[in-house]
Amino acid sequence: MKFGVVTFPGSNCDQDMIYVLESILEQKVERLWHKDADLKGVDFVVLPGGFSYGDYLRSGAIAMHSPIMAKVIEHAKNGGYVLGICNGFQILTESGLLEGALLHNDNQKFICKNIYLKPANDTTPITKGLDKEKSYKIPIAHGEGRYYAPKETLDKLRANDQVIFRYCSSDAEVSEAVNPNGSLDNIAGICNEGRNVFGMMPHPERASDAELGNQDGRAMLESILNYCKN
Repeated sequence: MKFGVVTFPGSNCDQDMIYVLESILEQKVERLWHKDADLKGVDFVVLPGGFSYGDYLRSGAIAMHSPIMAKVIEHAKNGGYVLGICNGFQILTESGLLEGALLHNDNQKFICKNIYLKPANDTTPITKGLDKEKSYKIPIAHGEGRYYAPKETLDKLRANDQVIFRYCSSDAEVSEAVNPNGSLDNIAGICNEGRNVFGMMPHPERASDAELGNQDGRAMLESILNYCKN
């Protein structure tokens, strides 16, 4: 599978993702620039974390107007795979590829720490290879990660099994007590109805190297490799 990792002005997790995909998972990676108008034949686009365009206006609001995003949207609408992590998730909601919005954390502070995730379904490439009864320790680093959507949208996401991750405790219990940012329904990640566009606030690429003492994120990326069509 050929991945494309997009770099926007202000991205700071693009090289982390490239390193994991190339050096750990041994995949082909194209470095895509925000001004590019060609995805260079990639199968899977990754929008990485960071602070694209300084998070002016709203996080992701300017990045969604970059030339590359017209091609990303076209790719997604044609069934191509797209993963947005943290700022990438924000860009996906701003572009309309995913529903809802990411608001300021309920404590109005930037949060950077390890949290636990529980897969909410096993029907998407990023979750099929995971244990639904297990918690996965993954870092978060965001100031605007509180997932919000109107009730009718939330109801639709639940009915269509589009929630892919929820914040949980180390023993995989989902509760408000372990919700780090006030996200509705403890939502940490969702997908679109077509199950080819995924967004999540936690950073699996920061938990994929044995040298860091945590490879829980690698399981998510390996699930993508195992269950996405080449």
